[in-house]
Amino acid sequence: MCNIINVLIKNRNVRSGFKQMLLHTVFWGGVLFYFAFIISVDNTINSNIFYFSLFLMPVTIATTYVSIYNLIPNYLIPKKYTLFLLYSSYTLIISMFTIFLSIFFGFAFLSNFEFGEINTINRSGIFIITCVYLVVIIVSAFKLLKLNLKQSKNNAELKSKILATQLQLKEQELKYLKMQIHPHFLFNTLNTMYGFAIKKADETSEMILKLSNLLDYLLYQVDKPFVSIKDEIHHIEDYISLEQMRFADTLNVNFKTHIYSDTIEIAPMLFIPFVENSFKHGAIINGKLRIDLAIKAKSDVVTFKIMNSCNKDSKINDGIGLDNIKKRLELLYPNTHNIKITNKASVFLVELQLTINSNPTNE
Repeated sequence: MCNIINVLIKNRNVRSGFKQMLLHTVFWGGVLFYFAFIISVDNTINSNIFYFSLFLMPVTIATTYVSIYNLIPNYLIPKKYTLFLLYSSYTLIISMFTIFLSIFFGFAFLSNFEFGEINTINRSGIFIITCVYLVVIIVSAFKLLKLNLKQSKNNAELKSKILATQLQLKEQELKYLKMQIHPHFLFNTLNTMYGFAIKKADETSEMILKLSNLLDYLLYQVDKPFVSIKDEIHHIEDYISLEQMRFADTLNVNFKTHIYSDTIEIAPMLFIPFVENSFKHGAIINGKLRIDLAIKAKSDVVTFKIMNSCNKDSKINDGIGLDNIKKRLELLYPNTHNIKITNKASVFLVELQLTINSNPTNE
């Protein structure tokens, strides 16, 4: 099988090389007739102009190939301008000398090397040199354009690969952050349930039901790129219900929502780390842990605020939860979110605003 593939590749390369050689032959044949036509205009020479043009072809072909296969790709494209100018000068001097030799031997050949009877043409040497370099310049310009287009295509492909790699890295980072959120969330919830089961075993069944709802959301909704904001709110409400069972009379939660559209969607598990953080690090002051929570969602802006009581020296903004949510916000809502965290003497406040009409990045 490998031998067959190698043969096919070899045959394809041979066909490609033959096609390129045929194309070059046709082109240089056209240049030859171009020289013959230009030189023959208003010319009184009796010799064969076609044979005279043949003497110009080797230097024209050599100069052109030096330009397109050496000077341009090796020096001009890599921006080695000094070397390009230096070697171009060498090429110009050598080619010009060769052109004069070609013109001289062309006349000598057409006069049977009888130097006393060398024919002349009405076209000057400067004109002939200009015709030669015109061909070189046109072909070089075409080659330069072709290389630029190829480089632009390669740059576009490279940029596409870089973007694809960045997207894969972003998805991997988001999955990693979710993996951190899951055990952190479950640990807090199960720990709450454990403590509640010891103190109030008669209400454990209700707690298990709430936990079941949370796990359903955690396992089946969190992998979606976006969820309805109402589902996210129900998830928060279930979590608060579990915490209210744990804190009993020492908890004072005020949760307000203003949702103006049922079609608003956000990334899942976006607000719960802030809520967890408030319960975990909040302080009971005057016999109460106070938490004020508000979510306001319009068609293009979602505002989330949460405030909890805390001690003066508490470091509530530390921990995996808040670090993760900040990273997720940068990945999911780049330049379309604004978060402000205020830690005063006895109050910790988080204010988050999301602009959701600019199509946040999918997870």
